[in-house]
Amino acid sequence: MARRPGRRRKLSARILVSQLLILAITSAIGFVLFAYAQRDALDHEYQSRALAIAQTAATDPQIVRAMADGAGGDVVQTVAGRIEHASGATYVVVIDLHRIRHSHPQPILIGKRVEEPLAVLDGRTYTGMDNGATGRSANAKVPLRDPAGTVIGEVSVGIAEKQAVGRLLGELPTFALFAAIALAVGAAASYLLARRLKRSTFGLELEEIAGLLQDREAMLHGIKEGVIAFDPQGRISVVNGEARRLLGLGTALGSRLDEVLPEGRLRRALDGTLEGVDITVLTDGHCLAVNHMPVVLHGRKLGAVVTVRDRTELVGLLRELDSVRGLTDALRAQQHEFANRMHTLAGLLELGDHEAALEYAVELGQAEPALAEGVRERIANPLMIGLIVAKTAVAAERGVRVVLTEDSRLGEQPGHLRRLLTIAGNLLDNAVEAVGSGGQVRLALVESPYEILLRVSDDGPGIPPGAAESIFEDGWSTSPDRGTARRGLGLALVHRLVQRHGGTITVSEGPGAVFTVVLPLPDDDPAPLGAVFTVVPNVLEGVR
Repeated sequence: MARRPGRRRKLSARILVSQLLILAITSAIGFVLFAYAQRDALDHEYQSRALAIAQTAATDPQIVRAMADGAGGDVVQTVAGRIEHASGATYVVVIDLHRIRHSHPQPILIGKRVEEPLAVLDGRTYTGMDNGATGRSANAKVPLRDPAGTVIGEVSVGIAEKQAVGRLLGELPTFALFAAIALAVGAAASYLLARRLKRSTFGLELEEIAGLLQDREAMLHGIKEGVIAFDPQGRISVVNGEARRLLGLGTALGSRLDEVLPEGRLRRALDGTLEGVDITVLTDGHCLAVNHMPVVLHGRKLGAVVTVRDRTELVGLLRELDSVRGLTDALRAQQHEFANRMHTLAGLLELGDHEAALEYAVELGQAEPALAEGVRERIANPLMIGLIVAKTAVAAERGVRVVLTEDSRLGEQPGHLRRLLTIAGNLLDNAVEAVGSGGQVRLALVESPYEILLRVSDDGPGIPPGAAESIFEDGWSTSPDRGTARRGLGLALVHRLVQRHGGTITVSEGPGAVFTVVLPLPDDDPAPLGAVFTVVPNVLEGVR
């Protein structure tokens, strides 16, 4: 995929640059906020220092005595200057109740009145930032009391702001070093993260990932195959609309197969337990071809992709075609048999043996009606009669004899008629194929007020021991695929059809298989006589 001009940097480089920019901005903002916070902390610290100095000056005996006597003078200025020098304060100003200064770092202001009123007349101390004659400073004001405890003045102490600023500037390089270390650690982590993300995306760039996503969405919802993808933990990560339709999946994303599908052949085909290509699976409404493909990239197992194709109509048509071919072969064999009979009859006539020719013609004319009459005596429904006669004729061409049992009784309009035709046709076809030439198949159809019993038995090799349960699974067969016919579907279809309508089907093991089907009466879901059996959901009722 071609990349746009101006966007040629790799994904890892973009991630690294973006994260470095974010780290730099956040570090700068953090540095500034920290500096402001530290400045505020230093202001409070210097205000506390000023308060302590002011309290010391306010309790100095010389200052208290001089101010109590009303003398003030050089004593207060001298003591205040000594305290100011010893403590590092910018100024120590002593003010009487008349707001007259008795000390000040600028001698010219001694004896002058202050503009603002005294703040300590209530007897409490005050701190804050003050803009005075010496500039901006951290200030504290403390009441000056005489020995009796009466407020006689105020002591104001200030520490120049430049001292706090100087200290802050001295600390900023340390803060900057910490921020630089944090930025370097973040840059290294960003670089490692970018490399890991690059490996996770298999070297694809952002435009390529976006293009793949668009292509995937178009493909998933544009194809007529069901597609399901699983992550390495076996959870469904992708499922398109066709897969939801065919498998009856609702909200399946993030779920495991055992959470959305019951145990069975379908689930085993989807999770890869069943191995093979185009695994045939029957559901209640579809005949599906399932393919499970593990996904491995650069040696890493990324999960699996499963494709599901609907072969319902195709399988039905193929099996119809196979049935037509069987009938064609039978008709071809009958044509040869008819030609042989005509040659025999012509030979008798040519020899002049007219009596033998007449007897032979009468015998031939009565054989087919006799078969139909024998079936009609026990079976009243014309559709079932036609099926039995047709299957008997086809079996006869293969050297197999089909016998309707003496106890068979079926009314003119029996329940489950369409299902009986499907079940009987499948079981008779399987039995005829199983016994081979020279074998015999017995069919029993018994209708009672409560149920219809259908039994097909043969004298073939039968069902292998232990296979009675698995014989009805999709794909089970003792014979290889023949031509267009897909083996292993007939019995599975019969089994699903019987169970779907509340019936039972059993089979005996060992030589001579016996299939017994019981369908309950009354028929709660009768199929219309004009139903077409090659359309879904008739995969269960018309495909043989």
